[in-house]
Amino acid sequence: MSGIPPKSWNPSNVTLETTMGSIEIELYWKHAPKTCCNFAELARRGYYNGTKFHRIIRDFMIQGGDPTGTGTGGSSIYGKEFEDEISPELKHTGAGILSMANSGPDTNGSQFFITLAPTQWLDNKHAIFGRVARGMQVVNRMGMVETDSDDHPVDEVKILRATVSSSR
Repeated sequence: MSGIPPKSWNPSNVTLETTMGSIEIELYWKHAPKTCCNFAELARRGYYNGTKFHRIIRDFMIQGGDPTGTGTGGSSIYGKEFEDEISPELKHTGAGILSMANSGPDTNGSQFFITLAPTQWLDNKHAIFGRVARGMQVVNRMGMVETDSDDHPVDEVKILRATVSSSR
């Protein structure tokens, strides 16, 4: 992928219209500008449209952002992967925290997760870059769907469309 937006482009919100309702995300540009730019630009390009929440673990998190739907795919706007932006000011203190999913240090791509509860063991391992501003009831309902033994939803939960709004 190419075409990284200018540093002056920093929309405050991304809305995920899902098969279960809308989730509005507030982005933390001050703490994770590169990560926010990646998420917002992927949303603007339509990269997340039609993708699944492929992993849901009750009382833990919902994970999406993989165009293959397997949990092993996805790329960033910077190339396949980019470095972590870990802010010591941000912690996984409760439900509704938006973080990058990864497979180890500096392996961020397109996948993300939203917490369903405090997950302090993830602090300093996953870049927090936003929070659910509206639609937490949708996130909570997603967290209660039936899943198989691999934490995949039995019935697909999808992002129908992601939109960017409210440039500062």
